[in-house]
Amino acid sequence: MLIDGIPGDQVPLSDRGLQYGDGLFETLAVTDGQPGLWQRHMARLQAGEQVLGFPVSDKQRLREEAHALCAACERGVLKIILTRGSGGRGYRPPAVARPRRILSLHPWPDYPGIWYKQGIRLRICETRISCNQRLAGLKHLNRLEQILARNEWRDQSIAEGLMLDENGKVISGTQSNLFIVRGDALLTPDLSRAGVAGVVRELVLERARQFGIPARITALDSAALKRADALFITNSVMGLCPVAVLDDQRYAVDRVPAALRQSVQDAL
Repeated sequence: MLIDGIPGDQVPLSDRGLQYGDGLFETLAVTDGQPGLWQRHMARLQAGEQVLGFPVSDKQRLREEAHALCAACERGVLKIILTRGSGGRGYRPPAVARPRRILSLHPWPDYPGIWYKQGIRLRICETRISCNQRLAGLKHLNRLEQILARNEWRDQSIAEGLMLDENGKVISGTQSNLFIVRGDALLTPDLSRAGVAGVVRELVLERARQFGIPARITALDSAALKRADALFITNSVMGLCPVAVLDDQRYAVDRVPAALRQSVQDAL
């Protein structure tokens, strides 16, 4: 672990990331010492910095620290946390923020290979995602809703849970983005009011256009899930994973475009 570029495992109790969740994070897949989709992650991080009013971080310094930490890693997960730094008691941020960089390297999760061949099982979560246009799309440190949702099940056969917003619109998984395959087209939830705009979600939308696959961002409800021919989820570590079952409904795993799946896998 590196804290502001120095090996360590402690931050001051005054850190606003600890006190208030005042910060951002990115999770990157590491292969042969290289953090994947770096530019996309940095673009989202910088968008978050602008919204939260952080000074723009030195992305080259972040890259150097990431490479130093990951150099000997064949396969793993890099987590980058950026907090506003230390501050006094109270919500009002310090006039001059000195953000803190926390980089940590973790083992690669043991995702079963069968997930990608036969699809995974999902459930609908009872916990709802709050709507907030100011924070929508960002990967900020406030993840209590996802924690509550993930705590709803212990069944290891369920790989992920889907979360709806307060109005019953489908938003995302607890740690993933959702795509619906309907006919020859892709649909993915509108995240302008809630949710995290994933970097692999962005990649899928780009690659779909390159392959001539119609892809649309739109409001989706539970009925749209029932009308779907196929579902798949994405994130920067899992990649693209087809869904076989959602609650008691089954989906055709082979309806997820094979060329799209391969293209995303290659990019990661």
